[in-house]
Amino acid sequence: MKKNPTAGYLVWRLSTKWGALLDRTLAPFGLTQAQFSVLATLYGVSQDGGQPSQRELSDHTGLDPVFVSKLVRTLEGNGLLRRTSDPADSRAVRVTLTDAGAEVILAAGERVMTLQQQLAEPLGGPDSERTREFVATLTVLLDAPSPPDPGRNP
Repeated sequence: MKKNPTAGYLVWRLSTKWGALLDRTLAPFGLTQAQFSVLATLYGVSQDGGQPSQRELSDHTGLDPVFVSKLVRTLEGNGLLRRTSDPADSRAVRVTLTDAGAEVILAAGERVMTLQQQLAEPLGGPDSERTREFVATLTVLLDAPSPPDPGRNP
C-alpha cells in the first residue's frame, strides 16, 4: 500500500466508495445513479416552473446527450417521466415528471440526503466549515478545464 497516495487516487477511491453506497441507497427504487441525477434535476427544474429539454438535462447533469436520451427513454418506459415535442423547436424534446416520477424522486431524494449527511459526518456534518471547504475544493477541481487527452499524440 502506498504511503503517500496521490489526490487522483484518493478521489477515485472516495468516488468508488460513495458510489457503491449510493447504488445501495437507490436500489430499492429501481434507479441507477445516472437515472437519479436526471430525475432529481428534472424535479428541481420543474419546481421552478421549468420544463427542460433533454439537452438542458444533459448540460445540467454533465452527462453525455446520447446517454441522457437513453436514460429518458428508459425512465419514460418506467412511467417516471414524459417526453413531448417542443412546439418552438421541432428538434428538441421537452421532459416532465409524471406523478409516479415525483413520488419516486421525493422518496429516493430523502434517502440520498440522509446518506449525504452520514457521509459528511467525519468532516463535522453537512454544515461544518470542513465540509464547506471540501465542497469548495471539489468545485474548483470540477470547474477546471480538462487537460488534453494524454492518449492522443500532439
